[in-house]
Amino acid sequence: MRIGVIADTHCPEFLEELPPAVFTALAGVDLILHGGDVGGQETLDRLAEIAPVEAVKGDHDQGLDLPRLRRLEVAGRKVAILHGNRSRLYEEPLTFLGTVTFGHLWLAPGLPAWLKRQAPDADVIVYGHTHAAKIQRVDGTLLFNPGAVYQVDRAAAEARLRRGPNWFEWTWLQFMRRRRKLLRPTVGILELGPEGVAAQIVSI
Repeated sequence: MRIGVIADTHCPEFLEELPPAVFTALAGVDLILHGGDVGGQETLDRLAEIAPVEAVKGDHDQGLDLPRLRRLEVAGRKVAILHGNRSRLYEEPLTFLGTVTFGHLWLAPGLPAWLKRQAPDADVIVYGHTHAAKIQRVDGTLLFNPGAVYQVDRAAAEARLRRGPNWFEWTWLQFMRRRRKLLRPTVGILELGPEGVAAQIVSI
């Protein structure tokens, strides 16, 4: 089974529409898993034109009626989806460090173990939130972050500044518009079959 994996679309929150490259990359998949920070129901509706969608709530999805953790059985494998945002005691210091280092030190210590605790029996855990694509195996479980469709580069930061954000976001965006370590927009493909589980990252 071929599954499209996507996260952090932030559409139409920050992106007006999904890039055409998303539809090219996910063409022909049997199912789409969305790891949260969707941005709006219209994004899920657009993705559903490709294949059925299973999604979870991210920390920017207060208006969406989605679970924070979703468990599925797909092609005989146990799959869990969650966004990956932890307590503010973790998130705020790590975000501060990443911000003041212009993106060079955006760390997520302890995240793999935390993900495993949320779904200890899962064969695959799909997550998002960090905006950084990652494929990792921990104690037999595949942890798969497809990266983000929406990435905060200089152009994105300046577009958000024109919207008149509050003082906190304004300050954060001053750093982000000078960010030195940039991440590319990506999605993922997950293959589930008798021979095992495989994942890949696709730049869009």
